[in-house]
Amino acid sequence: MDERNRLAALWLLVCAVLPSCVGISSPKEIDPLVYEEQLLWVSGAQGYVNTYRVPLLTFTPEGSLLAFAEARKSSASDVGAKFIAMRRSTDKGATWSPTSFIVDDGTNPDGLNLGSVVVDEEVGSVILIYSVCFHLYLCQPSSTMMVESLDDGRSWTSPRNLSVQLGVKNFAPGPGFGIQKRLDPAKGRLVVCGHGTLEGDGVFCILSDDHGHNWYNGAALKSIPYNQHKRPQDFNPDECQPVEMTDGSIVINVRNQNNYHCRCRVVVRSVDGGKTLPIDDLFFDYTLVDPVVAAGALQKDGVLYFTNPSNEQHRVNLTLRWSLTNGQSWENKVVQIWPGPSGYSCMTSLDSSFPEDRKYIFVIYEKGHNDYDESVSFTKIHLFGGR
Repeated sequence: MDERNRLAALWLLVCAVLPSCVGISSPKEIDPLVYEEQLLWVSGAQGYVNTYRVPLLTFTPEGSLLAFAEARKSSASDVGAKFIAMRRSTDKGATWSPTSFIVDDGTNPDGLNLGSVVVDEEVGSVILIYSVCFHLYLCQPSSTMMVESLDDGRSWTSPRNLSVQLGVKNFAPGPGFGIQKRLDPAKGRLVVCGHGTLEGDGVFCILSDDHGHNWYNGAALKSIPYNQHKRPQDFNPDECQPVEMTDGSIVINVRNQNNYHCRCRVVVRSVDGGKTLPIDDLFFDYTLVDPVVAAGALQKDGVLYFTNPSNEQHRVNLTLRWSLTNGQSWENKVVQIWPGPSGYSCMTSLDSSFPEDRKYIFVIYEKGHNDYDESVSFTKIHLFGGR
């Protein structure tokens, strides 16, 4: 039995014992369709913000959607002062609250950079991890920061500096979402992965086994050469998105900063809950062509989804792909979400027992007509809508 048929058989077995599966198609019948789309932020058009970038998206334990973005105050640059902007939806993206700015870094010359959002379902909290002074531009040292909401995103704690626990280092989380391990090993652990400076780059993970009260350093996959100036085609793994697979391993989809080996994505795997990233489990996914950008990945009901601007040279053509073989191969059919300029993206879905929630995934991404940072768009995708 091939992998596709094995997954279909497993799905039917699950549905035989779970009434909630009634009326839901099997993974073999996935045929995504862009169902709804709306702009959440438009650069230069709202308040004291020049540019909105680096969007994050998550569902909360109460079933609300939270969308975040860097609100860059005076320019589109990665450095400079920023807010963390947030909008909240309690009806699965149909309507959204007005924008609130939950963190303000004042007038810092090298302000905050998002970041990862991680949901702790065991205690019902939402945690945001971000960096300050990452580029060391007229400031030092760099700090890893955390804010937390215990009331479904309505209010947030004051920022807490995690460098006291992690040590002083340049660590840029995500961008995307962190995970709470649902399976062994290390069930319940919070795992947030990101990257270092472009000289001291690589994939680095920070871990918490007590719901975010204490953090420690986990896996490190360092660039080559490390802490030295990079040349084209050097090994330089960068922004990344971790996903927990159905066997409890963590697969991390990584930006290939210097196009080492290919103009495609780097994929690494941890089998010990994010403590190590063995080089034996690293591979290059030639199907996932990439213009060097942060991308989205999501595992839902045994299917792996991936979004990025599918182009070797330019940030255009935001595309959704899916795999029924845990990323070992990808379906030939793809869905073009936006043909024009497009940048960073992040995905989420609501895990519940309701059949309707099994039909949808949600994508947030940078979108424009002339430049990819003109707006941040929210898209609802019906997984079986093309049939």
